[in-house]
Amino acid sequence: MSSKNLLVELFVEELPPKALKKLGEVFAATLATSLKTTGLAASTAAVTAYASPRRLAAHVTEVAAVAADKPVVQKLMPVAVGLDAAGNATPALLKKLAALGADASCVPNLRRENDGKADVLFYESLAKGATLSEGLQKALEAALAALPIPKVMTYQLQDGWSSVNFVRPAHGLVALHGSDIVPLAILGLNSGRETHGHRFEAVVDPVVFAHADEYATKLATDGAVIASFAERRAEIARQLEAAAAKAGGKPIDDDALLDEVTALVERPNVLIGQFEEEFLAVPQECLILTMKANQKYFPLLDAAGKLTNKFLVVSNISPEDASAVIGGNERVVRPRLADAKFFFDQDRKKSLESRVIGLSKVVYHNKLGTQGDRVNRVTTIVDAITSLLARAEKHYDLLPQGPQIEENHPELSKTWKASRTASLLAKADLLTDMVGEFPELQGIMGRYYALHDGLSAEIADAIEDHYKPRFAGDSLPRGVVGTIAALADKLETLVGMFGIGQIPTGDRDPFALRRHALGVIRMLSENNLPIGLDHLLYQAEFAFMNIDGFKSNPAQLADFIYDRLAGSLREQGYSAQEVDAVVSQRPQRLGDIPKRLAAVRAFSALPEAAALAAANKRVGNILKKAEGTVEPTVDNALLKEAPEIALHDALVDVVPQADAAFVTGDYAESLQALAALRAPVDAFFDGVMVNADDPALRANRLGLLAKLHVAMNKVADISKLSA
Repeated sequence: MSSKNLLVELFVEELPPKALKKLGEVFAATLATSLKTTGLAASTAAVTAYASPRRLAAHVTEVAAVAADKPVVQKLMPVAVGLDAAGNATPALLKKLAALGADASCVPNLRRENDGKADVLFYESLAKGATLSEGLQKALEAALAALPIPKVMTYQLQDGWSSVNFVRPAHGLVALHGSDIVPLAILGLNSGRETHGHRFEAVVDPVVFAHADEYATKLATDGAVIASFAERRAEIARQLEAAAAKAGGKPIDDDALLDEVTALVERPNVLIGQFEEEFLAVPQECLILTMKANQKYFPLLDAAGKLTNKFLVVSNISPEDASAVIGGNERVVRPRLADAKFFFDQDRKKSLESRVIGLSKVVYHNKLGTQGDRVNRVTTIVDAITSLLARAEKHYDLLPQGPQIEENHPELSKTWKASRTASLLAKADLLTDMVGEFPELQGIMGRYYALHDGLSAEIADAIEDHYKPRFAGDSLPRGVVGTIAALADKLETLVGMFGIGQIPTGDRDPFALRRHALGVIRMLSENNLPIGLDHLLYQAEFAFMNIDGFKSNPAQLADFIYDRLAGSLREQGYSAQEVDAVVSQRPQRLGDIPKRLAAVRAFSALPEAAALAAANKRVGNILKKAEGTVEPTVDNALLKEAPEIALHDALVDVVPQADAAFVTGDYAESLQALAALRAPVDAFFDGVMVNADDPALRANRLGLLAKLHVAMNKVADISKLSA
């Protein structure tokens, strides 16, 4: 059957820019999938999506005018119900056939097949293929229904009575199969071959398509529109680089901004603007954000990454003299920058410390109090973290409130004091005008104001960094002070929310607890902090003891963190078996986990690994079925059989080696030492009855297996490696 290429375009008023890229992709993909499902489009059909501020379109190759007929097999009823003793159709069968448009003449041709219970009658027929008009109508309706529309609007049609719901008012519909119009009707529109190009620069209006394949070319030449989102984006990127080179700088790298600007223009034209250099006295993050967020400009940076007083504008028009467009944009941005300068100047009139008291009036959570209460809890957790670090470093006499901190441990004391100061001031910039206008700058502005107040760079950096890591792949806090402040802040959120029952379920995570958990994992692991996770969570809970309704829940929170850890490790390329083997043991020092995983991977490559993993699994099952708790102790006098004596002797030799390597952190050596146990373990299971009739003998053999189990599972649960 011959096929032609298909074009469908929906012409609308300006679509939401942040959603346009996704709208275009979903529109084209859903349309094509629906056509392929109905057999109108070949499975190899190529789909091209188009999306501009005023149109969604799709071009699909190899589309038939009529889909091929399809064989249909329908189950009718058991033979015993459909046919009588003489083999004639029963009234029930005739009624069923009539409903399908058949009669008694087809009874001899009914297929008989056993469905596992009885012989059943099946009716085979051909379903007539859908016409393109029918199939495309359904495909278009499905495509519109599938659009991820942020917000629907209701508008009246031209008749003045009817109304429809869509993301924006639609004003035109094109549907061409080759050069033929496919009759469609949707959103009060009938399909044709006409559309409209650029609002101001179209050469011809309306733009008329003679064939589906000339869509992009004719829209560009007659309509002055680059219909493809990807091509328009690439053209903007090219012009940005060229204009930046001309201006002696480089445009800021921001994919989200580039996508948004691509969704705002149909014929991009990049222009260079500038502002007064006096505004550069304002922190560049403020100026960059106001230009990006409010004006959709691309700020220009110099070779060192410092903001210049020039910016790039992506205009939707290309006049011969662009000075008026440039001047207009310069006039528009100036008040925005002046506002930023005013906020910055006003904010610096008050110190961060003077703002802290105001946090007691800012509600954090109705069950957890104010931001002021939260700051107090965070500083308490800072004390706990510092104490745990001190103990890990064998400074047992150091407690954060102890009188001999400065005398005995000046460096750690300095770190503790800086961390407390940073945590106390970390939320103060929430009360500044700049952060009130641009919440994205919280922490960043705190750093600038801290430096202005004369605080050390270490404390200022920690104020900014206590939010880190903000997202996957974000950098970790700089230095130990920032790490302690960030760790305390995230723990306060996690412990507090779990304590009041705000635990993530499914896709719901309004307090970003999964992200906070991953932040805790990364800081503990990548900084190799000598702190046990259970101790850390237990100590953090003391900050919440005076909260009504708070319920201690460290075990559940630990489970949550280990689950996040396991998922993160799998995403990093470790196998599920490797991850389960290590994480199931719940290592307290998260910094040890990469070494444990490497050790497990090396152990898995040993020829003895599979047998030992299977044996370990068998030992675990035996111990689970044993009555009561089995202690890993052995009475040498009760070792009767040669294989159990040999296993015990092997453990006496191997365990000290494995334990010594474990203590020094050489996990690979610790696991590899276990390879010597393969032969005695195999011999034990071949020649010894564990569940002996003699209770003393049975208990001793279980104790021997418990000792083996402990030895084999210090680094990881190697039973997880068994197939």
